[in-house]
Amino acid sequence: MISAILEYSFMRNAVLAAMLASIVVGIIGTIAIEKKLISMSGGIAHASFGGIGLGYFLGIEPILTGIAFAVASSLLISKMPEKAKMKADTITGILWSFGMALGILFISLTPGYMPDMTSYLFGNILSVKNSYLYYMAAFTLVVVILFAMIYHHLMIYLFDEEYAAARGIHTGLLQTVVFLILPIGIIVLIKVVGIILTISLMTIPVSIAKILFRSVRKVILFAMLFAFGFSMVGLTISYYVNIPSGVAIIVLSTLVYLIFMATHGQLQNIKHSHQKHHL
Repeated sequence: MISAILEYSFMRNAVLAAMLASIVVGIIGTIAIEKKLISMSGGIAHASFGGIGLGYFLGIEPILTGIAFAVASSLLISKMPEKAKMKADTITGILWSFGMALGILFISLTPGYMPDMTSYLFGNILSVKNSYLYYMAAFTLVVVILFAMIYHHLMIYLFDEEYAAARGIHTGLLQTVVFLILPIGIIVLIKVVGIILTISLMTIPVSIAKILFRSVRKVILFAMLFAFGFSMVGLTISYYVNIPSGVAIIVLSTLVYLIFMATHGQLQNIKHSHQKHHL
């Protein structure tokens, strides 16, 4: 595996893509779980397929039109409930199906042979080209910069929105930034695990980290490490067994999560006994 990484550019690209995706997972996964935005994130991911299809139809880089659809859907979900008196999950479900339908429509209308959309739906980290890697790096940088800019206020906002408002924090602006970070981060993950499996990669590493740690900083950091570890092991399995990389990553991470859940009680007992030992 190491020799393949050194020898083949597509393997090096896959490792770099896994690294960038892991950074994003730690940030947007933690935000999505703490603010209960997982279902909405799934809707955004699926809505972005409409933009990807439009990109193919117009001959534009699909990742650019995909992120336009993702951001528009995210902001629409964040603003519409208070104006239209509709539940956010209802809007999410509508955009979820509408985005997928639009994507299929645009692809079917594209002249010539129908493009293979498997890598967008199920992920293929081994097919990440240099140009796509540049987009991933740029989007990851945007997520990191936005996150760093609002970090201290965001920590308060995530756990107590009313207290944040009482402290004079502009919660409306924070919400807008959060709803910008999420779709940008989701687009980074699509090529790694695909639209259909994005929610799993967003939630599983963070959920495992939350079992082990209470500190948000540690949860974010270890979620990144878990995501990178799952991606690398999944990539190795995919390379040798010849199965889709996204599937390998998600199956592996789910099995590890189930193991952690099954042994959660034992881990807590070990932690408590360790603390008593030091008292």
